Amino acid sequence: MSPASPPQPHASRPHSPGLEAAYAYCRAIARREARNFYYAFCVLPPHKSNAMCAVYAFMRKADDLADDESLSLEARREAMASWTANWRASRSAERITDPIFLALHDSQQRFAISDELLEKLVQGTTLDLQPIQTGVTRVTVGSEGSGADTGAHRGVPVGQAPIANALDVYDTFDGLYRYCYLVASVVGLVCIRIFGYTDPRAEELAERTGIAFQLTNILRDVREDAQRGRIYLPADDMRQTGSSAESVCTACAGSPLDRATRALLQLEIERAQQYYRSAADLIPLLDKDARPAMRVLAQIYHELLDRIAANPAAVFRQRVSLSTARKLTILARGMVESLQARYLG
Repeated sequence: MSPASPPQPHASRPHSPGLEAAYAYCRAIARREARNFYYAFCVLPPHKSNAMCAVYAFMRKADDLADDESLSLEARREAMASWTANWRASRSAERITDPIFLALHDSQQRFAISDELLEKLVQGTTLDLQPIQTGVTRVTVGSEGSGADTGAHRGVPVGQAPIANALDVYDTFDGLYRYCYLVASVVGLVCIRIFGYTDPRAEELAERTGIAFQLTNILRDVREDAQRGRIYLPADDMRQTGSSAESVCTACAGSPLDRATRALLQLEIERAQQYYRSAADLIPLLDKDARPAMRVLAQIYHELLDRIAANPAAVFRQRVSLSTARKLTILARGMVESLQARYLG
């Protein structure tokens, strides 16, 4: 999955007015939508921060198309296919009119980000749109939900939607790892090209760090995902702990968390904690001007996991998050470290 040697970015060059506007457009999206990620963008040098915003805007558009529950699955597939075709065509166009595609293309040139990596990112986004996925089983649970067709709840805010009674569940952690690789590790592999590195070990560490982040997302979003007809907690882990999709849905519907499902969450929490060790090993391998950004991002996500670990039942009642004040504290430390790295060496 990793190239033999790190890619080398091109030297910085000035932006045209059109390109400046494209990056500003992407930054506005990142500022509005990126939440945890944007705190890390803020401590990067401007040219790297711009590239991160471009990549994020590209990912955000793909996610929005894939998750638009006002549309049927078939309509989402068609919208995604059309957008992907337009992006691919823009890569060889003499003039790129879409601001996201324009900023992304420039970032690819500056930081040697391959089309292959971005194609994998899009592949990950479309996994949940596929009618049949390898290693995923559709299971039926009891009466907590209100119908197997989650499309019946289109237009209902996710926090208020009922739990679906037909859910797609990954059979094994190996299958879930592939999903996490495509939706999160690939993002990490793109990010380190922007951050800069010379040691090839950074590739594997970025992959594992992405797994840690995505496992944290899965734990945080277990209720929202069940409302969308998905459970990302693997079936083999459920069997190991004595839990089941039925038990997870019962907890999502408001019942007290039983011992088996608590053990299931604890298993995934401990697994994620192991993967976070890679983030600590990755940071020293990055360019000095990017280490503070990676440290900010890793600290926010790791503290989020720690908060879930302190009260696992909370994920079934609300979206667990860090306070804005806490994030700003982490950001302030990152800004100081970033200034020291850039101006004091």
